Amino acid sequence: MKTNKVIIGSIVAIFVLVFSQIGGELVASGIHLTGISIGFCNIIAGIIYILLSYFLLNILVSKFLKTDIRILRFTVNVKWLIVAIVLPVIVKGIFLLLPGEFVSSGMDKNQIFTTLSAGIVFTGIAAGLVEEMVFRGVIMSFIRERWNTKIAILVPSVLFASVHLIGMNFSVLSCILVLVAGTMVGIMFSMIAMESDSVWNSGIVHSIWNIIIIGGGLGISEKVSEDSVMTYVLHSKSFAITGGEFGIEASVIALIGYIVVTLVAFVMIKRRTKNSLNS
Repeated sequence: MKTNKVIIGSIVAIFVLVFSQIGGELVASGIHLTGISIGFCNIIAGIIYILLSYFLLNILVSKFLKTDIRILRFTVNVKWLIVAIVLPVIVKGIFLLLPGEFVSSGMDKNQIFTTLSAGIVFTGIAAGLVEEMVFRGVIMSFIRERWNTKIAILVPSVLFASVHLIGMNFSVLSCILVLVAGTMVGIMFSMIAMESDSVWNSGIVHSIWNIIIIGGGLGISEKVSEDSVMTYVLHSKSFAITGGEFGIEASVIALIGYIVVTLVAFVMIKRRTKNSLNS
């Protein structure tokens, strides 16, 4: 694949992500005008976000770039489903062992449903799956075909981290922390996708991470979160522990989790390669 195709294809893939997200939200907003609750509209927006992204990305890959990306084909491995649950549970569990207190947001039932439907379906499942289709499915595959595996893992991961800084008025230190943690989690997702030869496994890990960590149920932060039903307010003010302005996903605790899972995936890939050479 030529360099210009890689660049254009990657830009279009990111555009598809943004277009599908906005499209899902606009359609859901229109449906809300008919009297449907915001909570149900959040679910509709998430479904549209996923389906529209998948449809447009497949057109981009097969019709315009005329290539085949195996990693977009659906397959799920139980081991990564287990990791998807264990990783955020352990990370969140460690935070709950630190000094802090539970504070309720005081939401009523409708507010709770609205918050959880957005956090679980849109921010959790939809964002996780679509971001993996774009960054690990399309962009990583393009770069891998044009250059090599190492570049294909690193570049989309740095890009993935950088995207999370758009629109944020963070301090320099927080930006550095987000870039480091975001790149590392991107590498983790890349290794999972490569080990399983499917973006859906990294998508499941990404989605369940989003649901448990930032899904609106129990938030963990230095201050009470308006986007969570309940918040565990940390007494610690340590930048490394709290993750700074971005939150616990950029903390040292989360970073260690990313590194451990990345190493597990790396060992699996090496073992599979060795077995293939010996067979």
